Amino acid sequence: MNEQRPRREADPPQQQRRAEMRVRPTGPIVPSANVSGHALMCVIAIMSFLACLTLGGVSMVRATAHSWQSQISREITIQIKPDDDLDMERALADARDLALTFSGTTGGTIVDRAATARLLEPWLGGGLDLDELPVPRLVVVTIDENNPPDFAAMRKALTEMIPQAFLDDHRTWVDRLVAMANTTAMIGSGVLMLVSSAMVLTVVFATRGALSGNRHIVEVLHFVGAEAGFVASEFQKHFLRISLKGAGAGGLLAALSFVIASFWQSQTLATPETDQATALFGTFSIGYTGYLGIFAIILVIALLTTLTARLTVMRTIYEIDLIRSDPGRTDTFQG
Repeated sequence: MNEQRPRREADPPQQQRRAEMRVRPTGPIVPSANVSGHALMCVIAIMSFLACLTLGGVSMVRATAHSWQSQISREITIQIKPDDDLDMERALADARDLALTFSGTTGGTIVDRAATARLLEPWLGGGLDLDELPVPRLVVVTIDENNPPDFAAMRKALTEMIPQAFLDDHRTWVDRLVAMANTTAMIGSGVLMLVSSAMVLTVVFATRGALSGNRHIVEVLHFVGAEAGFVASEFQKHFLRISLKGAGAGGLLAALSFVIASFWQSQTLATPETDQATALFGTFSIGYTGYLGIFAIILVIALLTTLTARLTVMRTIYEIDLIRSDPGRTDTFQG
């Protein structure tokens, strides 16, 4: 009889694997919400807002001045003084036809009696009778800016045909307008440079002030063996986030201000306030170039803040090394 084999004992239950220990996430080296960080963010936002507003204002002034210059240089006027022996309507038609015979002219319009009366209404009041007043009449001739006509020859031909006619090519007004536009653009550019300089200095000193409050963090990290590049990169990332938030908020607020002003202007057309503002400043729309300028200012501020933070940390580590090698330098760097 075969011996009965003993039953194989069941394998012991596998032990529960020990739960892996969770590594506690490390906190940021630089506190993400400290007082100096909030103050720096507010300073950057304010300077970014002012710089973007100034840039938009300079763009508006230049566009308006160019529009004024273009409108005046596109037209010339022929003024005909009244005379007892002159048929005014025929003289106006002859002057227009003569002007259109010159190359470089694209069109001519006779200012009728009603339009002439409206031009004089702000000074002489309504209900004018042009037959009782020696009021000159005008012919507006549109010219090609790139290929203007020969004004001297046109003036001579008009004088020979109609002695009472006078050609005004607005050259004096164009020269004055160009000088005024250039002066205004120079003043605006000067203001923009001053605001930009103030922005740079404010951002640099505010960043250095915020870093001075965190000097002990740099010292501790350096003493425990952290490399200078690592410490600088950590502070660089921290201040890059602060500068992007502040500059982005200021730039967005400036862009929103121009959008609201442009919308208000479009909704209040044909009112005295809007007409006067449009005559002085033009449209409040700064175009895509203005918005690109705002975006560029945001990037410049972020770059300045980040570069200042890195240079300040590297200089701090350099000072710490000098003090460790020669403790007598402590008073020098603290001063």
